Amino acid sequence: MAVRLSVAEERFPVAGAFTISRGSRTEIRVVTATLSDGGFSGRGECVPYPRYGETAESVIALVRSVAIDLKNGLDRIALQDRLPPGAARNALDCAFWDLEAKRTGTPAWRLAGLAEPRPAATAYTISLGAPETMREKAAQNADRPLLKIKLGADGDLQRIQAVRAGAPNARLIVDANEGWTLAQYQALAPELARLGVALVEQPLPAADDSALEGVERPLPVCADESCHDLKTLAKLARKYDAINIKLDKTGGLTEALRLERQAEAEGFRIMVGCMLGTSLAMAPAFLLTGGVDFIDLDGPLLLAKDRETPIRYAGSLMFPATAALWG
Repeated sequence: MAVRLSVAEERFPVAGAFTISRGSRTEIRVVTATLSDGGFSGRGECVPYPRYGETAESVIALVRSVAIDLKNGLDRIALQDRLPPGAARNALDCAFWDLEAKRTGTPAWRLAGLAEPRPAATAYTISLGAPETMREKAAQNADRPLLKIKLGADGDLQRIQAVRAGAPNARLIVDANEGWTLAQYQALAPELARLGVALVEQPLPAADDSALEGVERPLPVCADESCHDLKTLAKLARKYDAINIKLDKTGGLTEALRLERQAEAEGFRIMVGCMLGTSLAMAPAFLLTGGVDFIDLDGPLLLAKDRETPIRYAGSLMFPATAALWG
């Protein structure tokens, strides 16, 4: 069935600032695609990421490039070959899932052949900063079961020591955002493991991660920038212990489901993550979280303003989206 497309950029303020090794943001720019069949509409959100050469403008242009195809009957399955993995395909893919759910009156989880999602705890992110600042933020969130700590600069050991002092009982994972060298990983890994850190995301730049092959990993390593879609999985086996699945990298829920199934079959631990987005971006990703090792879908908790009918969070406990939002 032919569908009509509309696409727009939207901006949402961050609560304070969000800082990683590559820079700091006080607002997010998202792209929202809407597909309509005349009776029903479905929405999908993506977050263009400069690290992958994306801007809001380039993503909007790529989404609009399929408008005629959509009128001629392009569906969700054909979309997988029509556009490459990335933010633009994610927005459209998730809009297709939402439209199908609305049209059929069937929840997206059932359409995907999944178990009904249940509330689950998400990580809460502590931005990169001075150790004393990070300790204070950790103390404010010490009752959360899982904290994700942004690292990737000189003084990272002192940062984790400060966070651990602020949140002595929380489980910790860290994200270096490609900010370390192999020597830094080898020096920091035993110390971070001793402090109770369970995992490090993407310590080395994706282009240099071959250095991890065959190296002893006292602190398990998770691929983020090195893992996009199913095609990238084959190169990760001897370098990583886990992968971070993000819909903006896979190009949507359709490919993410394929990637998750194959990664589990190959023995990888799974993190379901996100870019810094609204509840509309978290809703489809939440369908992937059944039985995974780590959930990192705290984007809305870091915003000063979210969507109408947002996902409900009770502390770190995240609830499935309502049909009014997505799916």
